[in-house]
Amino acid sequence: MSESAPQDRPFEGKLALVTGSSRGIGAETAKSLGAAGAHIILIGRDVKALEAVEDEIHAVGGSSTIAPLDLTEPDSISRLASAIAGRWDKLDFLVISAAYLPTLTPVTQIDQKQFGVAITTNLLATQALLAAFDPMLKRADAGRVIGLTSSVGSTARAYWSAYGSTKAAFESLLDSYAQEVEKIGGVKVAIVDPGATRTGMRAKAYPGEDPATLKTPDVVAERIKDLLIADFATSHRMRV
Repeated sequence: MSESAPQDRPFEGKLALVTGSSRGIGAETAKSLGAAGAHIILIGRDVKALEAVEDEIHAVGGSSTIAPLDLTEPDSISRLASAIAGRWDKLDFLVISAAYLPTLTPVTQIDQKQFGVAITTNLLATQALLAAFDPMLKRADAGRVIGLTSSVGSTARAYWSAYGSTKAAFESLLDSYAQEVEKIGGVKVAIVDPGATRTGMRAKAYPGEDPATLKTPDVVAERIKDLLIADFATSHRMRV
């Protein structure tokens, strides 16, 4: 953060990439960081939804760039990184919000196709993002990675194995990366568990739940913004 950055725009001059930013927590995080001054690279598959998020960012004086992308497509992330590196020198914030939830089912009945998509989206794409953007994160004054997880990543739950196992691996991957880069570039990693939040993924998992009883995604987004402002020790864990 520059000394001249106003208090209401603490991320002025910073660049943030947010995956899964077409809806839910990813969209709200993108809007929150954008309102705080960061230029946001919006990543998602739904172009119209990304455009709607961009309009909201611009409405509050923020700026953004839309990058429609399917994280499961081979080489899509490396192509994205090349395009971004051609325009910007550094990446200040990488927020990994995109995730895929397979149908909840016993271990013995896991759909292999859905499991493959979950592994690719939740785990392999995360490794590819870290590998592709590591150089830009290290060039930032204070590169920060925020990974969105779930309680089933740390505590196994019946019928959640296809999702929970990918989130357990996701957390392990991020923790290993945090240790590897801690003393060679100053990049820090935090893992955030949003808890019960009013999202489409939550509705899919709990169709009988009253969404009015849940906090909205913007609550999580504000906590992520506040975490980045206050800063944190690497491998930090937070549940909202």
